[in-house]
Parts: sequence; structure tokens; C-alpha cells
Amino acid sequence: MIIDDLFSFPDPFTTRKAGRVISILPVTAKNLGSIKDAATRNRIAENAFKGQAGTYVMLHNAEGSLNQILVGTGDPVRMYDFSALADNLGKTLTGETLKKTTFRLEGDLGRDSLEAACTGWALGCHRYDFYKKDRTFVPPILQWPKGIRTDRVKSVVNSLCLLRNLVNTPSNDMGPAELEQAARLLAEPFKGRISVIKGAELEKGFPLIHAVGVSSPRAPRLIDLKWGKASDPKLTLVGKGVCFDTGGLNIKPGQYMLLMKKDMGGAAHALGLARAIMALNLPVRLRVLIPAVENSVSGTSFRPRDVYSSRKGLTVETSDTDAEGRLVLADALALACEEKPDLLMDFSTLTGSARAALGYDIPAVFSNNEKLSEILKTAAMKAEDPLWPLPLWQPYKRELSSDIADLNNIGTTPAGAITAALFLEHFIESATPWIHIDMYAWEQSGKPGRPRGGADTGLRAVLAFLEDRYAASKSKKTKHLPPSAKREGG
Repeated sequence: MIIDDLFSFPDPFTTRKAGRVISILPVTAKNLGSIKDAATRNRIAENAFKGQAGTYVMLHNAEGSLNQILVGTGDPVRMYDFSALADNLGKTLTGETLKKTTFRLEGDLGRDSLEAACTGWALGCHRYDFYKKDRTFVPPILQWPKGIRTDRVKSVVNSLCLLRNLVNTPSNDMGPAELEQAARLLAEPFKGRISVIKGAELEKGFPLIHAVGVSSPRAPRLIDLKWGKASDPKLTLVGKGVCFDTGGLNIKPGQYMLLMKKDMGGAAHALGLARAIMALNLPVRLRVLIPAVENSVSGTSFRPRDVYSSRKGLTVETSDTDAEGRLVLADALALACEEKPDLLMDFSTLTGSARAALGYDIPAVFSNNEKLSEILKTAAMKAEDPLWPLPLWQPYKRELSSDIADLNNIGTTPAGAITAALFLEHFIESATPWIHIDMYAWEQSGKPGRPRGGADTGLRAVLAFLEDRYAASKSKKTKHLPPSAKREGG
């Protein structure tokens, strides 16, 4: 597997009419009856199409040729309503037919609805098929509608696909070194700067990252990406990069280890979001910190009840080696706070407790600023990319006490997502606005535009939140550049 492949993104759009053009008309259950053409109304009735959101019907002419498609959607248009259609067209029409056909959106839609439709269309065309011998999928080509921000659509789609590609890649091809390589490929076209501390160099300044990663022959590292003007507000993203999590000496049962290639999903979210920020030229001084490790079992594995210092100086008793994600995040968060960022956000597949509370689709949000978490929640609902705040319930801090160290790395209360967040809070400076997102980063069953596998849970919501917080200067232009010219992970 070549890491460059992960930067191969769908481009199912054209600015020109090519060959046969088939119109796509978005409709709702309410306005379906307003269609006046009698032949079209008869074909709709024959297909029992009701216009419900997420459904579609292909209408053929008297000769049996496809000449129009109706897509049921909401008002405004919902992004994923167009994903199933694009996916199905690519599967049911022959490659030769698709090469000679373009599709065109019709109807009086606003810019936001058109951009949502195009984004959903592109996600329906995304495939993670790098390991398959048969890679014959031909994406259906949609004409770019007039009046939309094409570069923004491309930037968002490519960021989401990069995230999914990173999570989907098996751990034998996505270790700490490969994650570093991906970060370098990401940074290069945007003139981002990368520095890396790895292996034994971590022991002095980042002892918790070193303790978790030293058990693997694949050297642990702290990846540090910087981009933007020094005069802009400092935005720091931290992503948990546990490239595989066995649970360490508190080894996971097989069924819980099966998906642990996705335990770097927080790093994937941070890198995907960073790509969108750089491509959209948000006026921020961006820093991305990725503690990249593999939590393995070996003679050098850290043990239950070992005690380690941290970058902040707090000592931690490691009662559970499967609660390793919070350890590597702790050192990275402490480093981030030393720079006093305007906003600090971290992303991690941290606890099964968050999944028990909110399920697979909804990440849990914690913040030391309730106003920030409520603003983020509002942005998430508007973007149809849900996030939900949970409390940093301070009385539960007593659950993290240790008889011999400053902290225990795991709490005793059932509220594991809260105690994990409270553990991280110990490494945050009180004056630093901080948001912690505990996510699953995986689609369990598969939905239109969201195939089973690596999933972006919250990225679009956070991007919308950041765009509002750091409104881009009108003098800046979007840079859409290809980067090549049981238990959760703890």
C-alpha cells in the first residue's frame, strides 16, 4: 500500500455538456403533486414514488431510455439524499454508458442546497478499493451547477475522503511512520511545516507517549504540523493516533480488537479537518499535534500499576493499559497549552462509555466553556452532522485518585466518558478554551454516502463552527490543491 493512494479523491464533476444529458429534479413529498406534465405524472404513479427524502425514481421515455430522475429530499436539500443515487448509477449503468452521459440538476435551488447535493453526490462515488483486484467502478458525472463554490465542495469532499481512507487502511500499512508520511504529504502543497520527535527522544519531554509506544518495534512519535500566519489567532488540533490497540497487557478480547485499526480515528479527524482549514484558507495559525503510537504486547510493555511522570509534571498510575489513548493525549495537550492557543480541540476514539450513551453516530463533546459546546451543538444540528455535549462533572474527579500518584488513568464510576474527559482536563490550562470530542469514527452497517468502514463523525460540524468563529478574509482565496502535485481504544 502506497500512502499516496490515500490522496486519490473522487472527481465526478464537469463544467461541460458531454454526450447525452439526463436531468435530475429534486422534489419533496409536498411539491411532488405540482408536476404538471401528464406523462411524467403517470410514470411517477406507475413507480409508486412518493417523494420521501432519500428515495429516487428513474423515469424512462416511450422508447425505454432513461430521460429523467426524480430525487426525494428535504427542504432545504439534504446532502446524503443524493449519495444513494450516485452510488446506484455507478453500479447499474455500464461503464460505456456512463462515459457518454452527464447528469444535470434542475429546479430552483439555492446555493447551500446545490452544494449539499454535489457533496452528497461525490461521497456516493467514493470507493476504498485500493486492495481489490477489480477496480472498475466508473463514477457518474454531474455538471457543476452555476453559482456554487466549487472549490469549497471539492475541499470538503476531499477532506472527508482523506479521513475515511486513513481509518480504513489496515494497521500493517498504517503505523506511526505511515501516519507521519501522510501528514507530510498533506502539509506539502499548502506549505505547512512538519517536525517530528520519535523513539527514545520522547522519553524526557513526553514520557507518557513514550511509555505507551515503546512496546512496539514501530517507533512512537509526536507529529507536529504548523501552518498559517503568526498574526492570526492560534488554533490547535490534537488527534489520538493509536495506530493499533491490542489493549497492552490488559489485552482486549478478540471481538473488541477487531476494529482497532480505527483507533487512530482521532488523528484522521484532525488531519482531515486540517486539510479543509488549509484549503479554505481560514485565517488561523494552525497547529496539529498527533501522538502516533502502537499499543503492543512485548517485554517492554508498560504494566498495570506502573507510575509515570507526564510532560505537565503530574504523575500517573496506569491501572489499565487499555486506557492508553488518554495518556498519549495528555502529553500532547500539555504541549499545546504551553503556546496558549485561542482554541484547543482534541479528537479521539476514547471510550466505549460514550458509545453506550450516544450510539455510534453521535460523538460526545466536553468543554471547559459551556457556551462553546452549545455553539458547536447548534452548528452540528444545522450541518446534519450531530454532536452532543456531556458534562465535565467535577465531583467525579475523585474517581481518578491514586494512593501513590497524582492521578489514576482510569476511573471507577460507570461514567467512563466523563472520567476520561476529566483526566484530560488535568492537563489543560484553565485559561485555554478547550473542546474534547469522543467519537467512534466507524460506520457499522453502511448508509448512502457512508459505506461500512471509516466514518467522519463531526468533521463537517466542527468545520462549520470554525468557519463561523474565524470568518475568512474576503481577500483570501480557497486553495484547492491535491496533496500529491467491548472497549474502545482508551
